[in-house]
Order: sequence, then structure tokens, then C-alpha cells
Amino acid sequence: MNKPLASPEQEPCPVCGRAKPRADKNRGPCARETPKNNRMNEDIDNFLTGQLAHWPTAQHNYAALSRVRVKTLDVDGTAFRVQCNPARIVSSAARVDERSIRQRACFLCAANRPAEQEAIRALEGRYDILVNPFPIFPRHLTLAATDHMPQRIAPRLADLLCLARMLPGYTLFYNGPRCGASAPDHAHFQAGSRGFLPIETQWTSLPAERLGGCGHSSLYGLNGDLRRPLVIDTADEAEAAALFHAVCQALPVPPGHAEPMLNLLCWYDTPHWVLILFPRRRHRPSCYDAPGDGRLLCSPASVDMGGVFILPMEKDFERINAADLRQILSEVCPSAADFDELKQRIRSAWAASTSNPLLKEIP
Repeated sequence: MNKPLASPEQEPCPVCGRAKPRADKNRGPCARETPKNNRMNEDIDNFLTGQLAHWPTAQHNYAALSRVRVKTLDVDGTAFRVQCNPARIVSSAARVDERSIRQRACFLCAANRPAEQEAIRALEGRYDILVNPFPIFPRHLTLAATDHMPQRIAPRLADLLCLARMLPGYTLFYNGPRCGASAPDHAHFQAGSRGFLPIETQWTSLPAERLGGCGHSSLYGLNGDLRRPLVIDTADEAEAAALFHAVCQALPVPPGHAEPMLNLLCWYDTPHWVLILFPRRRHRPSCYDAPGDGRLLCSPASVDMGGVFILPMEKDFERINAADLRQILSEVCPSAADFDELKQRIRSAWAASTSNPLLKEIP
């Protein structure tokens, strides 16, 4: 297939070949270009240290991480941690309906950020690496697109893979616009310290059902887990994009939504990326809006799906138990029957895609 030619104002995507605007490297104050060496983790650590020294809000909230309460709950043989983190009420209680979004300034746009918040410019000016001032992880970053564009994963998967390779000490994640993103109007990823999320090690011990693959890449459905995860294990960006496309083709897009409901984790271990997708069928569980004592302020996103549930209210932390987590997961994740149907649709979507000779299934 011929790749479209890029105009002088555009450049071809290295993965799909589609033309896209060239980045403006000179936009925005308080931004410096990402270093092009292998000391990225050290550079980010220095950046974080500098921000905490000069930004009181971030300094206070990172110091508070050492005092957060944590407990472990066993849900049908899977260990989940629950973190009581009051600073995260900003995200857990965020109003993300269209009217509320229109009525507030976008906090990820450079013009609206706190004066103390600096940025490292990345991917030729397309993203700003920011310290997240409301951390869950010991190191917690937000990777915000420099343009104000809606939160969509399909056109940015290649960027996610590039950023994950650039940040080997981090797990990157994407929250869909109705799956935990508190800024659904502005494209962004987040990144947190590697090894923090239980799923990073749990996934290799779950029964894996291969749904497709080509070359250096495989797509699996993981059985025996209430979250119904899908995993892409890949050493090739184009193959990863093809497998991800097959998943998105198979997932339903709810009325009024622009993309399937999902959360996504990604990390890079040379020479492989691991992407873990969590299909969703609901934004928030029924307990989120329950009246009186039945209310539990839990708004699951990628970190929760990864095995660390975040509760900003101490009373909720005190009362939550394994049965509550099981109920929450059963509401926001596909049922076992729905997951079986999804796996079959993925197989069909992948089989259709392999008409491309470059993506023939390898036995």
C-alpha cells in the first residue's frame, strides 16, 4: 500500500504512514525539549525534584503519600490494594458531563496551568511532560498533548508506544473519556513508577487464550479474572497497531461515544512492549451515586483496573471489603459471557485484517 505524501507542513507517521502536522517546537513558556539520551529516568527524577522544591501544592501532596493508608483485599484469589488518598478527590469527584466541561477552563492547556508547573517538551513538541500534583505513584507524570484535542486513543497509539520506550522506568496509562479521564476534552496519558501496579506481575500467571498475532506480536485474552483483560505482547509498533485496531473493531461503541470504553496500560521492556486493555461497560458503579450510607465514592480508572483502588474518603476506605470490589468490577467490566463473545469478535476482526499479506497469521 502506498503511503500518502506529506506536504511541507506535514510529516508521515512512522507507523501508519498517514500525514500529520509538523510539531511547532517553539510554542509555550516553561518548556524544554526532551533530552535525546539514555538518561531519561534520571532527567525526569531531577525534574520532579525541582518541581517539588518550588511548587508547594505538589510538595504537600507528594509528602502526604508517605501517610496514605493502604490495605489488601483478596477478590476470588486476586490481590487488590486499596489506597486512601484524599488528594485524589479532585479526580474521583470530577464532573465530566459535557456541560461541566464547557463551563470550566481546561487545566491541561498551557495557558491555564499553575504558574509553578513547568514542562518538558517531548515527541518533537507534541506533548508536555508534567508533574502530576495529585499523585498516586511515588513518581507520577501527566503527558499532555500540546494541542487542545479530545481524548482519543486510536490516533495516538503510536505516540503511546514511543513515550513508553522513552520512559522505561514508568508504566503509562490511558483513561478513556468515559472511563476515568478527568479531562476528556484534552488528549493526554499518565505515567507512574514501574512495579507499582499488581497487574504488572499478575498477568503472566493468568490463563492466556491467544486470539491473534503476526510476526513479533501476539494478542491474548486473560481468563479467570473479573477484569477480563486483553494483552498485546509486541516487539513491533506496526503489528501492535494492527492488533489494537482489531480489538477496537470488535468492541462496541456506546451511543453518543466516539470510541469504545476502555482503559489501557503500557510499558516497555527492551525489546518488547506490553499493553493491557481493560474493556469497560460502565463509567462508574451504582455505589457512586447511591443515596445515604450506600454511597461509595469509587470511580475506577486504569490504576484501579491495574489493581490499586483509589478512595479519597476515609469512611469509604474503612468500610470497603472484597464483596464491594467484586460488585464494582462486575458492574464496570464485561460479564464472562460478554467476554467470550468479545473474544470471538476479535478473532473475526483479526481474521479479516489478515487479508493484508504483511499481517498474515503465523502458526
